[in-house]
Amino acid sequence: MTKIKITDLKKKLKEFDQKELIQLVTELYKLNKDVQDFLSSKFIGEKAVEALFESAKKKVNDEFLPDKGFGKMRLGEARDAITNFKKITGDQLRTLDLMLFYVEVGTEFTNTYGDIDGRFYDSMISMYNKVISECAKDEKLFKIFHDRLSSVIEDSSGIGWGYHDALWDLYLSLEWVADEEWEIVE
Repeated sequence: MTKIKITDLKKKLKEFDQKELIQLVTELYKLNKDVQDFLSSKFIGEKAVEALFESAKKKVNDEFLPDKGFGKMRLGEARDAITNFKKITGDQLRTLDLMLFYVEVGTEFTNTYGDIDGRFYDSMISMYNKVISECAKDEKLFKIFHDRLSSVIEDSSGIGWGYHDALWDLYLSLEWVADEEWEIVE
C-alpha cells in the first residue's frame, strides 16, 4: 500500500475547513485506540496520562506476575506497553518509571521462579541501562530513582548469567554515585 507523505498530508489538510477537520479527527478517534489515548492525554491531560500510566504498568506486571495464574513472560509485550506509553504521552518521568518497573518485576520473577535465560537477562540489563543513561544526564532524575536503582541491584544478588554484576557496573558508571555508597550496595 502506498502511504501519503507528511508534506502531502499537510497540503491536503490545509484544504479542509474546520467541519471537515473535526469529522476527520472524529473518524480517526473511532478507528484507533492509540489515537483515543493520544487525544485523551492531549485534551484531558494529567488524569488521562495517569490512567494510561497505570494501564501500562499493569500490562508490564501481568507479563511477569499477574494477580492470577502465571506470567507469560512475553518481554516484547511488556516493552511495547512502555514504548506505546512514551509515544502517546511523551512523559519522560513516567516512562523511566515504567522502564525501571520492568527490571524490578523481571528481577522479582527470577527470584520467585528461578533462573531464566541469557536473552531474558539481556533485556533486563538493556532496559536498566536506558534508565541509567537518562539518570546520567540529569542528577534530578538520579535522585528520584536512586533508591529503586540500588534496590534492584540488591534484589539481583545471587542471580546468574552475570546479571547482578552488569547492573552493578552500570550503576557505578553514574557520576552521582558516592564512593562511600559502593560498599553498602555491593
